[in-house]
Amino acid sequence: MNLPKRAEDAHATLAAAFNTGDIATVMSMYDSAGIIVPEPGMTVSGTEKFQEAVKAILSIKGKMEIKTVYCLQTGDIAVGRSEWNITDGADVKISAKGIEVMRQQPDGTWKIVIDHAFGAETGLTV
Repeated sequence: MNLPKRAEDAHATLAAAFNTGDIATVMSMYDSAGIIVPEPGMTVSGTEKFQEAVKAILSIKGKMEIKTVYCLQTGDIAVGRSEWNITDGADVKISAKGIEVMRQQPDGTWKIVIDHAFGAETGLTV
C-alpha cells in the first residue's frame, strides 16, 4: 500500500491498512519519533511501544472507519480532526474523536507525528 501524497488522505490510508491487517503500512504511517495516545491517559513513543500500541489496536477485530472532519495544512505540517470507529456488523466496538498532527516527508508522503486518538472527546483531560 502506498503512503498518502496528500495530508487529507492519511485517515483513509490508515483505515484501509487497518482493515487489511497490514501492520507494515500502519507502522509506516507513523513517525516513530512522535507520539501516539492509543487510549485516554496513555502516551506512547518509540518504535517498540508504537508497534505494541498498533498491534493492540489491530487485535480489535472489525472494520475501521475514519471520517476526516477537517485537515488544515501549512507547508509541510498538517493537523487533522477525525471521527473514527471499529465495528463488527452492527456492534460498535470502539468509537472516538481524534486529533492528528502530520508532517510531509522529503519524498512527498505524509506521516503522523502525533496521534491523539481521543483528543477531541468532550470532557477529556490529560
